[in-house]
Amino acid sequence: MPNRRRGEVALQLGGTCYTLCLTLGALAELEDAFGVQDLNALAERFGTGHLSSRDLLTLLGVALRGGGHAMSDVEVASLPLHEGIEPVAAALADLLIMTFGGGETSPNPPQPQDASVSQSPYPRTMR
Repeated sequence: MPNRRRGEVALQLGGTCYTLCLTLGALAELEDAFGVQDLNALAERFGTGHLSSRDLLTLLGVALRGGGHAMSDVEVASLPLHEGIEPVAAALADLLIMTFGGGETSPNPPQPQDASVSQSPYPRTMR
């Protein structure tokens, strides 16, 4: 089962559940594969939303290896797509959002709580 806190995403293909993850090594492999100099350029590349099937294949292979699956690019290209490309694209989109951000963000640091509410760990205790 993937651990979302570690940036892992599940992908079900042909009856097998795979874990996808973009580790630091995986990100370095993607920088090399896409010919970009840094993570910002990589995020911009993915942020366009225009990815070819070759891009998806590269990203999938790197993410599978980052998730602990020792698979060659040839093995990745041979994975069954009985459910179509949508599950792959959706899992990769989720993975990219988890890695590079997007969607709603929580404030950092968190907003202070109402000062009138007790911050004591003991119930019904006022400061």
